[in-house]
Amino acid sequence: MLPELTAEEKSILDDVKTDLAEISKERSKLIPILQFIQSKINYLPQVAINLVADHLDISPSEVYGVATFYNQFRFNPPGRNPVKVCMGTACHVRGGDIILENFERKLEIKEGETTPDREFSVERVACVGCCALAPVAIMGETVHGHMQPSKVEGLVLRVRIEKEKQEREKQKNEPGK
Repeated sequence: MLPELTAEEKSILDDVKTDLAEISKERSKLIPILQFIQSKINYLPQVAINLVADHLDISPSEVYGVATFYNQFRFNPPGRNPVKVCMGTACHVRGGDIILENFERKLEIKEGETTPDREFSVERVACVGCCALAPVAIMGETVHGHMQPSKVEGLVLRVRIEKEKQEREKQKNEPGK
């Protein structure tokens, strides 16, 4: 299922259309254009693939084929709380794949996907350099070492509770409430 573009993303893509007019239509500009768009919107939605294809006068499937060849490009929006599960040798040997499966099950998404509310995204990473803490998961900017499947639910729940608190505070502080 393709995520709906937010109003902000639509606005950014309108600006990108304007910026593309300044970029030459040489095929050699394909990767720099994709990098530029991803730097603006954090991922490459289908509409961006189509924009690039129109600009360079090539098929969207050709643009997509090039983009999928490189692992720097993502096709789903990152979550506000991105989860990265280390799959380096030490983490893999100590059950990193089980940790990843638990995040996928708890969040009801697969690796590389984002929850419909865009709160979480899950990805597998090669190594985070914390082998002594294996297995390791990173949520946002926080490293969680010695991960256990039982810790996954607590991490997700903590984020959801914090979000609820913030929403309640926001409602409480709104005028007229």
